[in-house]
Amino acid sequence: MELKEKLIASFMAFEENVDVNADLHDIRTSAIKNFETKGFPTKKEESWKYTSLNTILKNDFSVFPKKDNAIEFKDVKKFFLNDVDTYKVIFIDGIFSSYLSSTTHDGLDVCLMSSALTKPKYKMIIDTFFNQVASKEESLTTLNTAFANEGAYINIPKSKVVEKPIEIIYFSTGNEAALMVQPRNLIIVGENAHVQIIERHQSLNENPVLTNSVTEIFAQKRAIVDYYKIQNDLQSSNLVDNTYIAQKQESRVAVHTFSFGGNITRNNLNFYHQGERIDSTLKGITIIGDKQHVDHYTLVQHATPNCESHQNYKTILNDSSTGVFNGKIFVEKEAQKTDAFQQNNNILLSDKATINAKPQLEIFADDVKCSHGCTIGQLDENAMFYMQQRGIPKKEAKALLMYAFTSEVTSSIKIPELKIKIAKIIATKLGVNLGFDL
Repeated sequence: MELKEKLIASFMAFEENVDVNADLHDIRTSAIKNFETKGFPTKKEESWKYTSLNTILKNDFSVFPKKDNAIEFKDVKKFFLNDVDTYKVIFIDGIFSSYLSSTTHDGLDVCLMSSALTKPKYKMIIDTFFNQVASKEESLTTLNTAFANEGAYINIPKSKVVEKPIEIIYFSTGNEAALMVQPRNLIIVGENAHVQIIERHQSLNENPVLTNSVTEIFAQKRAIVDYYKIQNDLQSSNLVDNTYIAQKQESRVAVHTFSFGGNITRNNLNFYHQGERIDSTLKGITIIGDKQHVDHYTLVQHATPNCESHQNYKTILNDSSTGVFNGKIFVEKEAQKTDAFQQNNNILLSDKATINAKPQLEIFADDVKCSHGCTIGQLDENAMFYMQQRGIPKKEAKALLMYAFTSEVTSSIKIPELKIKIAKIIATKLGVNLGFDL
């Protein structure tokens, strides 16, 4: 049975095993009908022109894990931000791990999506926010909505500054021959509140995994959200990450995406402005090799005046890897005084590496400052020669130039311990010990 048919056939059994109210049932039913009509995206769709899921879909994925799988902390310690105390919402094969997690209801909610969807005390919030900014048309998002049950639920009340970061980590054990998981996260950051969140999907075994994740983030007036995605998975893992962000007046949201591992990774990042004087930041670093494929698809919809957006994506491709950057800035007629910037820089280390870059501006307002730039090239041979003349070996010189290339993104990481962790991952990807703390 093909995966699409398996998912459709599993939907009724899924609904019988989860406690949902009538409104959620209607949302799920509408979503599965949309997926049944559209199916998985193909390269015939303009937004998926450079990415094919065909090789992934040939796997016989289990859509529900057959049993609970335990993990020892010592075996996954390296994936946590151990140098700083954090809240943790941890899942193993899609199932919550209370042993590895550190949740709270003390002044804020850091807990489970399944609880928020089923407990009466959360009903008003779910009715207000759940599935309100996520696409009702994009097929993989609606597939996630149909099966939405488990994930992280984070609600930061008005004027709350969360004193420690929140980690959301999804582990796949590989105990299934092939597993598909569909986490759903809902994050609400109240007026004048501030939070830092780190999200990671990590396989622990070479068995194939397909993760279809959806995250909805609501930043209320003057809220500040710093969101970091770490994608450094095994090459048997595939990730489709759909993130939808609604921003109110004077809010500031920054999303950093670090793509270093996995087989096929697709990041759909969508910002929607719903007030004036909003600031949106989208930054990313991609360093891949072999036959890895990373596709960044971004959208910033400027719908209100006096707002800013800043995009900066850096990509380093080696071997036969493929990178895609499809960035779209949409400025509506009412969005006067918009300041939007988009930059995509790419380095190809191999003649077989491929980059497909498609920056887009659609502007319907006449008083704006919008720009975009894209470069594709190789390392500067003159700089390499200069460094080697001063006694730096070629391999280290090459690595230092590439790290300098990424530093414009890493310099804006606001969690010092995470900044060090990302620097070490970059050094490992570049195959050198840079010899100093970055």
